[in-house]
Amino acid sequence: MKLDVYPWGLVPERIVIDTSSGQIIDREDMNMYEVPEIPGCPPGLEYLTQVDQLLIKQKVEVVEALVGFESNNKYEVLNSVGQNVFYAVEENDCLSRQCCGPMRPFSIHVLDNFGQEIITVTRPLKCMSCFFPCCLQELEVQAPPGNTVGYIKQQWQPLSPKFIVANEHMEPVLKIHGPFCGWSCLPDVDFEILTMDEVSKIGKISKQWTGLLREVFTDSDNFGIKFPMDLDVRMKAVMIGACFLIDFMFFETTN
Repeated sequence: MKLDVYPWGLVPERIVIDTSSGQIIDREDMNMYEVPEIPGCPPGLEYLTQVDQLLIKQKVEVVEALVGFESNNKYEVLNSVGQNVFYAVEENDCLSRQCCGPMRPFSIHVLDNFGQEIITVTRPLKCMSCFFPCCLQELEVQAPPGNTVGYIKQQWQPLSPKFIVANEHMEPVLKIHGPFCGWSCLPDVDFEILTMDEVSKIGKISKQWTGLLREVFTDSDNFGIKFPMDLDVRMKAVMIGACFLIDFMFFETTN
């Protein structure tokens, strides 16, 4: 028997599971990567040691586009040549999605091409306002689930978004600075990844223009992440989480 559901009720469209064995039996059009284990690297993140950029594409939900009914977000994570690397699905309830909108708490499960969950991104429920320092967003990244590797913490700044990237001990490692109110007159909106002294720019998270129809009628977005090849693989996983937080804070609007 084939079943296309996960424990949280969400499933990548091209993944089918055999309920008798719990194994994936259909991986059509999915690209598999056999990467050897690396000492000190969290299980499942080995592939990230080989890349310095990722593309994150949010999937368009037809019902959401037509009637405005907010659904759980789903993302594809691609490498620089467009091959599927990971798949991410939001776990949430209908009440939170409809009542809290982009401020909603969430858990996003990042799966590899074998259907194994390798990263869990968790955002608690908090009010959101750039004018009040008590309403600051934060996010925790675990890789694998249960093993915290880092945090994203918003800094208070009324005019432009700023975030601290911290390790598992809450120690600041990097900074992320965005444009004025998270907005830009250019097609792409860049959030720069900086060293703690803000002297060197080492990468960026870019919200990419997806076309007029998709921008106006859906909240489906594309993002690019660039970081140094030798960046700690844990911080690369945290950058994926930062991309999700930036999407919800500034671009997750229902039109």
